[in-house]
Amino acid sequence: MKEVLDYLEKTQTTHLEELKQFLHIPSVSTDSNHKEDIRKAAQFVADYLKEAGFTRSEMQETPGHPLVYGEWMEAGKSAPTVLIYGHYDVQPPDPLDQWQSEPFAPEVREGRLFARGASDDKGQVFMHLAVLKAFLKTTGELPLNVKVCIEGEEEIGSAHLYDILQQRKEQFQADFVMISDSGMVAKDQPTILYGLKGFTGLEVTLKGPENDLHSGLYGGAVKNPAMALAQLLATMKNAEEVVTVAGFYDEVEPLSEDERVLMKEAPGEDYPTSTGAPSTISEKGYTAKEHTMARPTLEINGMYSGYQGEGTKTIIPAEATAKLTCRLVPGQDPSAIQDLLVAHLEKHVPEGVTLSITREPLSAKAYKVSPDHPLIQHAAASLTETFAKEAVFVRMGGSIPVVEWFDALYQIPVVLLGFGTPEDRLHSPNESFPVEHFHKGMQTLVHYWEKVKNMQ
Repeated sequence: MKEVLDYLEKTQTTHLEELKQFLHIPSVSTDSNHKEDIRKAAQFVADYLKEAGFTRSEMQETPGHPLVYGEWMEAGKSAPTVLIYGHYDVQPPDPLDQWQSEPFAPEVREGRLFARGASDDKGQVFMHLAVLKAFLKTTGELPLNVKVCIEGEEEIGSAHLYDILQQRKEQFQADFVMISDSGMVAKDQPTILYGLKGFTGLEVTLKGPENDLHSGLYGGAVKNPAMALAQLLATMKNAEEVVTVAGFYDEVEPLSEDERVLMKEAPGEDYPTSTGAPSTISEKGYTAKEHTMARPTLEINGMYSGYQGEGTKTIIPAEATAKLTCRLVPGQDPSAIQDLLVAHLEKHVPEGVTLSITREPLSAKAYKVSPDHPLIQHAAASLTETFAKEAVFVRMGGSIPVVEWFDALYQIPVVLLGFGTPEDRLHSPNESFPVEHFHKGMQTLVHYWEKVKNMQ
């Protein structure tokens, strides 16, 4: 292990420059104008794995953007096999005028590497690639069998990955999955993410008259769809942040006292300071950290109705629409939750309007692995060994559908070992990644692979 760490120490500058080359490619998956850039980024990953010494490295075509698959299976049948997942596609850089440097011209300032994809997810993917190469170039082998799956559609919902994972189960079969597409609760604070929320949603529209009406002539005779929508949505959650949809909490996995202790001990965000909101709110009986990490939510993401221009236009709008999403916890099924929401809306729709509902097609179940699982404990120990600080254990309010897919299709644990920080500005102008975390992350991975090797 020492020779691998020494190699990484000596090649720090080289690795940073190689990452800059990767970041220079504008692999924006949402924009068809970047189709060739997407392929160029995929080719970069495939070529890097091949040059590192992988016995198989190739771009595999999909109905959309190509997936990069690689493997090195020479550790023997008794050695564990890990599947490393990540993505090479990035978000659009807009708005460009808010960037302090060009989004695809990587630049280091004040200890941070600024570029689109620096943290999400090229920087974290590249750490894995560099560590695998370091092992093969110094020892000639890897501590365990490794498969690599780096896709190009994560930022557009991994449109084709589920079908690919289902159709090619033998190709991607492993003992566990490693994903570095997340972060720490604070810079230099080792963090183990052992749970993610699920996701589902609806679009709700109430229709009244055939067209907008004069509010003076028809107010009091025709139900206002905007008012009806406000009344309907108000039936779904009370002032104590408790969702009042019948059955919503029935299958929720209880939050154990041990987990409440873990969450209490983890550094927390000062929400009024970080968001500018006047105060913190949470579900009755739970702290804000507990609510965001481990309790389900129902949120209105957007509402639209009637006149939006300057001044006043005295109308009764013809219709009103709201977009709703739920973040789900273990035990809750997205389809069942959609059914409950639909039943509630149909029961409580005010008289005088008609209801139409569109179900969100992209849903995902929550994911959680035991903090005591050996693979998780080894990850915590590896972080502590590198950062010289005890790791904290948290669950995250966000959702990563691919994590639940690996769990459902393969029934194997997923290790979420991320090195991002709250200051990384993911999906925003001036995305960045701490250079120190880039180097320490690679050291952590070396320690981790050695520990997993010794589990045999």
